[in-house]
Amino acid sequence: MKKILISAAALALLGGSAFAAVPVSGTVEYYNPETRVITFESGQSVTVPLDVAIPANLQAGSHASVDFNGRGDKVDVVFTR
Repeated sequence: MKKILISAAALALLGGSAFAAVPVSGTVEYYNPETRVITFESGQSVTVPLDVAIPANLQAGSHASVDFNGRGDKVDVVFTR
């Protein structure tokens, strides 16, 4: 039983890091410019680092895409339409 739990935990960690590399896009539900957190209607939230530009027209209701670096651990760019 212990081996199963350890295996499940390892898969969860690996799966989470692989998922993080996938770009996030959709309709913005909420954007907090003070904390630089974008929350999408899907429930996903992304914190944008200070060194990444956020478009001035980003607001609730707009469509946005967030791309990550190759390792999937840092936001590279934020786009809006």
